Amino acid sequence: MECDKCGEKPESICYHCGKKINNEILNKPGKVSILVTKGCNTQEELSYAYTPNVGKCVEAISKDEKQLSRLTGYANKGAIISDGTAILGYGDLGPKAATPVMEGKSVLFKVFGDVNMDPIVINEKYPQKIVDFVMALEPTYAGINLEDISAPRCFKIEEKLQKQYKGFIFHDDQHGTAVISLAGILNALEITGQKKEDVKVVINGAGAAAIASAKLYKKAGITNIMMLDRNGLIYKDRPFPTNKYKEEFAIELNGLTPEQDKVNLKQTLKGANVFLGCSVGNLVTGDMVENMAPNPIIIAMANPVPEILPDIAKKHGAKIVATGRSDFPNQINNVLGFPGIFRGALDAQITKTTDEIKIAAAHALKDLAHKPVPEDIKKKYPRDNEKEIFEGQDPVKPDYIVPLALDPRVAVEVAAAVYKTAFKTGIATAKLPEGYNSIEEYMPEYKKQVANRIKVQEQFRQTIKNQ
Repeated sequence: MECDKCGEKPESICYHCGKKINNEILNKPGKVSILVTKGCNTQEELSYAYTPNVGKCVEAISKDEKQLSRLTGYANKGAIISDGTAILGYGDLGPKAATPVMEGKSVLFKVFGDVNMDPIVINEKYPQKIVDFVMALEPTYAGINLEDISAPRCFKIEEKLQKQYKGFIFHDDQHGTAVISLAGILNALEITGQKKEDVKVVINGAGAAAIASAKLYKKAGITNIMMLDRNGLIYKDRPFPTNKYKEEFAIELNGLTPEQDKVNLKQTLKGANVFLGCSVGNLVTGDMVENMAPNPIIIAMANPVPEILPDIAKKHGAKIVATGRSDFPNQINNVLGFPGIFRGALDAQITKTTDEIKIAAAHALKDLAHKPVPEDIKKKYPRDNEKEIFEGQDPVKPDYIVPLALDPRVAVEVAAAVYKTAFKTGIATAKLPEGYNSIEEYMPEYKKQVANRIKVQEQFRQTIKNQ
């Protein structure tokens, strides 16, 4: 559709250029801007904001670095770092082309988690130089989200930063996908009456999301995993180029017969209980689904076209189908994870990402899906609501295995799970507020605070929109 203001097609271009918006605050290019939170309208306020009186803060921080979080926005500020080598759905188009995605990510962090994230794209592909660049930002940012960096480079970069950076490091392409898909699988297994230790999982794709998901599934107790890359099943002594990250999932053939050294997806899916797609569209056929175990679970996350469309998968026997798309039920959307994970991590002042906090986040999502969906949230999904997908005191069913992306409870529950686990496992460097003797005692108040932050953000956006 062509925009009636600037003539651009599609309207998503106009959404970003801002010309269509009849609001002098919002009709600017881009999606993010700086919000000033203190007054600067008098001579006195000017002297506080900058010279000479800002020097008092300089002196305080120089004597005690902990004052940085009390006197500046550091504790709630992070950066989204990308080199543009793995832009979702596009691949390597460079850092400038990645900018709208990083700005969009920044919007989602703020809207869903009240986390201030600067989108930063860099013209650098060498892993060590990217690490050096991020390390140089350490005094500015309490957290770093790595984004759209190609594998296997992303693994090396994250590994080094996890060891060196004195703040929270998270690669959403890896860990966000792993957390959300794990939550969905756990609920899907409940529906189908299967035990996680008994199921066979086939993962098509061996990039960042696939490998991180497989690792987290193993930590959560799902151990029978078969992974495929462009050369088919990854098996021991396979005569194709590989890397140490893929080799972790190389298995014995156990009766599978390679053709020209390759074991294809059709062979691998036979008898499988769960399929996870982190690859490209239209790879899975109805026949493949029919050859899976009874009541198979399909999580096809290729975008914009999934590995198999839900109606085709269900026609051929799939019990549960999830995709990455918002126009189908069961959207495996990373926005269910990263805003709440960062909110809890920054509040607890976590300095590393652990499997415990990722699994805690997954279980928070799993459990939230079992709670009744508020009426105002249902109205945001009118088509699905008409089908009564969200009905019931326990609404989990084949078309509802994860919470909804627009449910404000999501970030609250995920943040609380991360925050609590950080204290329980000893990785939190923050202290409990005065007056609370245990993390359990503080959790109801913490949830209220997170919910209020998100509510205030929504109210502020509505106020600006109505100007």
